[in-house]
Amino acid sequence: MATRAGRHLAAMAACLIVLSGCETSVKLGDLFQSKPETSQGLPPPAEADTTGSVHFPAGDFQPDAVPKGLVGKDPNDDLSLGKKYFRAADFGLAERHFRRAVEHHPRDLESWIGLAASYDRLRRWDLADRAYDQAMKIAGPTPELLNNVGYSLMLRGDYRRARETLLQAQAQDPGNPYVTNNLELLDASFRKGKAIQ
Repeated sequence: MATRAGRHLAAMAACLIVLSGCETSVKLGDLFQSKPETSQGLPPPAEADTTGSVHFPAGDFQPDAVPKGLVGKDPNDDLSLGKKYFRAADFGLAERHFRRAVEHHPRDLESWIGLAASYDRLRRWDLADRAYDQAMKIAGPTPELLNNVGYSLMLRGDYRRARETLLQAQAQDPGNPYVTNNLELLDASFRKGKAIQ
């Protein structure tokens, strides 16, 4: 019995030695046309876990290794979970997942907008402004983004800046129903003298 166990052990060791020399002909990084060196040498974010800050390296470096369109396709990735928790009005968990999403994919506009909206609901205006600024750097002042910033300003009770921002959005996309609705909501809130809840 000892010799049979010895033979099995020797056979397993031989298989491991052979397998350790094997290499696949297609690497995952090649499939996505990513450069493996982009994730090498990055310092870990010092305070991202506590403040929601994201540190970008200098230069044209783009650490986002996921092709456009793939973020959010998995129901268990951070973007999808952030949306799920946001819809359920659990803004603390939504913020956590959106923050993770932007840490892993700093060029993903949808993740930044979700993070900013979560901060709005948590009444963390300073962090919301930073997230909206990052989204603006990615996409520029699109009507959708201006609409979200305008709504954020309404939540704060800053009606003058909210109106200016929403009018900019409306000038770019006059038929956008979301912008129109937010302008009507702004007028109603202003008349009542109450901030948007």
